[in-house]
Amino acid sequence: MAKAAVVTAGTAGIGLETALGLAGAGFSVTVVGRNADRGTQAVDRINRANLAHPARFLAADLGSLGQVRELACRIAAEHASSGEPLTVLVNNVGAMYPERRTRDGIEASFVVNHLSPYLLTELLLPTLMDGAPSRIVNVTSSAVALGKRSFDTVDPPGGYYGFHRYGRAKLANLAYTLDLAARLDGSGVSVFAADPGGAATDMTNGTLTDPRIVSPSLRLLWPLVRRRFERSTSGPASAAARSSIVAATDDSLEGRTGIVIGARTHPVPAPRAAADPRIARDVLRLSERHAPLTTT
Repeated sequence: MAKAAVVTAGTAGIGLETALGLAGAGFSVTVVGRNADRGTQAVDRINRANLAHPARFLAADLGSLGQVRELACRIAAEHASSGEPLTVLVNNVGAMYPERRTRDGIEASFVVNHLSPYLLTELLLPTLMDGAPSRIVNVTSSAVALGKRSFDTVDPPGGYYGFHRYGRAKLANLAYTLDLAARLDGSGVSVFAADPGGAATDMTNGTLTDPRIVSPSLRLLWPLVRRRFERSTSGPASAAARSSIVAATDDSLEGRTGIVIGARTHPVPAPRAAADPRIARDVLRLSERHAPLTTT
């Protein structure tokens, strides 16, 4: 029986390349996304590369916490009935917004980049434990360096700058990832973060040219910073996916946990803020408040 993997936002870009890599490693892959046409195309491409373990597509808007719950329930029920172990979950979903938006009444960047993968992971933990040894891979970003380190609230006061909010949400998710790794140590479920480095994707194409995404203090320097970033994002998504594939499959990581796999596919130090237990505590408190694991 093939081992199974789930890749969120897996219908294009880094997510699709990650799914292709996992299929090539012998996994039966489920890709999750919003668009059914893109999902069909992704599955067809994966299956052309590996027909031994057919891929499938599940439709879900990962910006909706309700749909995340439904997705988790479906995946858990299917694996319970089939007996097929779920051994890899790759939370690849990410989004950056030039203006403040909300999803489920919550600031959208925090929902998509943290609360959604947090909720899906927590709801699938029993299934991943049943499939142990198993791995959780959360995709991170170097933008965590620009994120505010206060997590008293989801949507802090002041101006909205998309790149900074994206970095803050990714910092929250990385702090959660490292804390989860410590919590699950010895359970058979390993937890990793994967930094894809730069890649030209739907998220970066066009967004970075909008000066509204950065604070006024950075705006004067933004053309220089953006050009440097865009030079680093000229590589293909297939190269950016390597860190996630290594985190999910590399035998040298067996039995290890709480590691950040950098863009060159080697372990790298975690940012100090992400390893701060106070930040992890505040992030978990926010997560439990806005994405409770049980609903009434």
